[in-house]
Amino acid sequence: MIRSTMLTLTVAAVFAGTVLPAAAADYTIRATANSNENDEDYDGLIVFKSFVESASNGAIAVELFIGTQLCANGAECLQGVADGSVDVYISTSGGAAGIFPYVQVLDLPYLMSNDRVAESVLSGDFTRKMREMTLADSDGLIRLMTIGNTGGWRNFANTERRVMEPGDLAGLKIRTVVADLPQELVKALGASPTPIPWPELFTSFQTGVVEGSKNGITDIMSMKFPDAGLQYVTLDGHAYMGALWWMNNASFMSMPEDLRRVVVDGFAALQQATFASPKRKSIQAYSDFVAGGGDLYVPTPEEKAMFREAAAPVYDWFKVNIDGGEEIFDALVSAVADAEAELEAGTAKDLN
Repeated sequence: MIRSTMLTLTVAAVFAGTVLPAAAADYTIRATANSNENDEDYDGLIVFKSFVESASNGAIAVELFIGTQLCANGAECLQGVADGSVDVYISTSGGAAGIFPYVQVLDLPYLMSNDRVAESVLSGDFTRKMREMTLADSDGLIRLMTIGNTGGWRNFANTERRVMEPGDLAGLKIRTVVADLPQELVKALGASPTPIPWPELFTSFQTGVVEGSKNGITDIMSMKFPDAGLQYVTLDGHAYMGALWWMNNASFMSMPEDLRRVVVDGFAALQQATFASPKRKSIQAYSDFVAGGGDLYVPTPEEKAMFREAAAPVYDWFKVNIDGGEEIFDALVSAVADAEAELEAGTAKDLN
């Protein structure tokens, strides 16, 4: 009996120390995000990898490259998607604007009022419309898979004073990216747009090169901007921080339909994860900001209307100056109206 048991344990030990070769995947997706493992983008990719590999029963392998291992910036990474050296890449609208300028429609202020509206819009035909436009403009090379979120909502923050209405921004030097649309918005609100590279922003606050920015609270706290003097945040929620998830179209279309369905479902799961992640992370970020002496101001509905009215000229500028701008603007406004009507009808039922 003892001898039999020892034999069994010995055999088990031999197999325990042996790594049996896994079945090779039929397809491999190389996915990259120029961020880090604390970011919503990483959360989304982990959900995507888990879902796709499981639902495909191992037929699809997903390899993750976080940071700048495969490419360093939006233009380089999207070129990688086009030529197939990168299968999946996530960009902000600003990161893709050099190739697809009309994606900046996501940065137009005060068009989507809250998370429910934004999530409804980005889960529907508006995203399919943008996919159609970007596929055509990339000669069928780059496919927009979904639009998620990366950081919640953009709000105005500054080092000088509480901002309750647009006039309070007058004269402030507000950091923007090197893109026309955010600069037009800042000018419309009476402030001075000042393009500054992201890595230089902390020092720019300290030295007074800029006095404000347009960021989500998780970015503000992760970069420790309050330590550089950023003490005033106004929750105007002027833009939902959309995350555009791109895929090499040939890579996607090379799969049989059942596996393409798995990938599409995987991106739906990724989208839901990126919708949820900023909500959770922002709770602690807001708490830490206030605990550190930060001033957090929520505009009244009347004040919010003042911001939107002051920013309205940016809509006309976008439609006139951006190729495809009017087409995508109309698609977004229509999608927002439909989402608001549907949500209001549902809420009315829930209240009774």
